[in-house]
Amino acid sequence: MIRSFRFGSARPALAALALFALAACSGDEKEQYVERPVEEIYNDAVNAMSTEQYRRAARLFDEVERQHPYSVWATRAQLQGAYALYQVNRYDDAINALDRFIQLNPSNRDTPYAYYLKALSYYEQIVDVARDARMTENSLNALQEVVRRFPDSTYARDARVKIDLTYDHLAGKEMEVGRFYLQRQQWLAAINRFRTVVDKYQTTSHVPEALHRLTESYMALGLVDEARRTTAVLGHNYPGSEWYRDSYALVGTGENPREDRQGMVGRTLNALNPLNYF
Repeated sequence: MIRSFRFGSARPALAALALFALAACSGDEKEQYVERPVEEIYNDAVNAMSTEQYRRAARLFDEVERQHPYSVWATRAQLQGAYALYQVNRYDDAINALDRFIQLNPSNRDTPYAYYLKALSYYEQIVDVARDARMTENSLNALQEVVRRFPDSTYARDARVKIDLTYDHLAGKEMEVGRFYLQRQQWLAAINRFRTVVDKYQTTSHVPEALHRLTESYMALGLVDEARRTTAVLGHNYPGSEWYRDSYALVGTGENPREDRQGMVGRTLNALNPLNYF
């Protein structure tokens, strides 16, 4: 026979079960944060790193610092934790952790690596030339700092390679903006961008096109002598380039690649010395 219970009689039992569950949860939380020997936490973190559980490793290295802030393990955990954050693409958190490590341990033997990992954390955030160039500039500054502080280190050798790639990225950004102005027939603004590539990023792959675009812009403004000099520089340095062939054809025929060479900009140049802008 099934017994029936009134709600009133069941309430004490339910309340007791709720209190038991709450106590159990509280006990679990306390166990989660219970103080443990530093070697035990650190070894767990290292094991997590070895199995590529980087998020767990970052939490455990942080726990080393939290529970044992004045131990030698805490110093190691700062750097290891920053690397774990880097591995899971938490670059801003990694940079903050590395800045803290550098500030607290300026003479540590691992400080060169901290500077290098910080530079990498900026470098990995360079996406494409259409994005804001600020991150690229931050990367360049951080890489140059590695070379300046530790010129004979392995980190400096790799940083130099990445500096060249970063310069190429910055030059690509200037080229993109220059082409934007060129398409809108804003010749002087375009010339300023292309000259920046030629003058500031001479070792990058964008220089041949920059010289050709300068030739185009000069021809559009009627500055034929400037266009010919630029083409001569292009031919001397990149004689087999398609950009040189295009520029040579342009100045050889004297044709204007744009239709409105005598537009407002051209008329304005009659009253101004154009070389002041270049």
